[in-house]
Amino acid sequence: MSDALAYDIQNSAVLMVVLTFLGLYPVVSAGLWVVTAVLYRVRRETPEDYEDVPEADGSHPEDLPFISIIIPAYCEEKVIGRAIRGCLRMDYPNKEIIVVDDGSTDATAAEVVPYMDSGQVCLLRKRENEGKAMATNDAIAIANGELVLVMDADAYPDRDLLRYMVRHFRWPRVAAVTGNPRVANRVSVLSKIQALEFSSTVSLMRRAQRVWGRIMTISGIVGLFRKDALIDAGLYSPDMATEDIDMTWKLQKRWYDVRYEPRAIVWMQVPAGLRSLYAQRSRWARGLGQVLRRHADVFTDWRWRRMYPVFLEATLSIIWAALYAVLSLAYVVTYYIDPPPVGANPLPLLWGVLLATVSLLQLGAGVLMDRRYDPGMVRLYILAPLYPLIYWLFLTVTTFVNTPRGLLGRKDTVSLWNIEREG
Repeated sequence: MSDALAYDIQNSAVLMVVLTFLGLYPVVSAGLWVVTAVLYRVRRETPEDYEDVPEADGSHPEDLPFISIIIPAYCEEKVIGRAIRGCLRMDYPNKEIIVVDDGSTDATAAEVVPYMDSGQVCLLRKRENEGKAMATNDAIAIANGELVLVMDADAYPDRDLLRYMVRHFRWPRVAAVTGNPRVANRVSVLSKIQALEFSSTVSLMRRAQRVWGRIMTISGIVGLFRKDALIDAGLYSPDMATEDIDMTWKLQKRWYDVRYEPRAIVWMQVPAGLRSLYAQRSRWARGLGQVLRRHADVFTDWRWRRMYPVFLEATLSIIWAALYAVLSLAYVVTYYIDPPPVGANPLPLLWGVLLATVSLLQLGAGVLMDRRYDPGMVRLYILAPLYPLIYWLFLTVTTFVNTPRGLLGRKDTVSLWNIEREG
């Protein structure tokens, strides 16, 4: 590449537009998330809201709807007992627990049998592994509850989780409520950064999206659903890598209301090592690509207009990651071939410092909002500088590499289980 050509590219209007988008999009989106999340926090997380929960003494259990707790599991012998005990300890009288052993090759079923023998749990054993979506669908078919709580086998709920979530179903249009996942295994720097991430992105964005009118995801970790609404939406899709995102969109396209309940705490395990984290985020990126492809028809019906901000935000995030990856790679390559370099300097110069500052402010806002539910988050904020400097780049790479697989991949592939939490 000649110096003249490199100079022309570096000063072209197209590149200037792209670089402006790279710099401004994270700033504008973070500002929008924080402002709308604060609005949600002020309006919907008031002391009066905290008092608006069914009595915890169970004095009128006949007034509470019956809930079926479904725990799909595949090779979860080490954690399934803890999940069951957590569900049994929940302060809610009208419930049943259904564990689905989806063809596990370990002792998952054996860990469940004592609870089944005591009449505390129903065990559904499948001879063939068909994936989490099918396992959940099979349990829904035999569930007795009008409401269904779907929970991961490596999670365990707080005692009052159901009490906080069930209050939303007084409104007939409410089809689902997602809880507030918190990281339990803070054993490494990586897992601690993920704890920050769940406050700064997941919890913050769900607050913001509730103000927008639609939510991206009812988390597969824990979600309470109206059973009839799940059936109306066609149950979970076995061919989706992220069946939870797909179900959320299907419900909202049927004009059901989907909500977020920050007081409904569930403790989860996250990947403690880079390899398992990459596998998890690769699946998430591929699954998001599948969802955007399948539900691009939201723009064909004006009645789905409240889905537009969620769709556009996800699309712009993917475009940002792709442009950042391509221009950074171009800069590095041309830097070593023939100066002047072409692209975007990946090092944190002026615009990089601006993005890092915005990221730190967003992290701080998330921590402050969630410290009521998870006080330990304040101590973790010391790790916040690592998020934009290292972790953000890692997520950009996984998005750039794997989202096209969801957008362009095969449409008939059944998604089976992914064991990703090991370090």
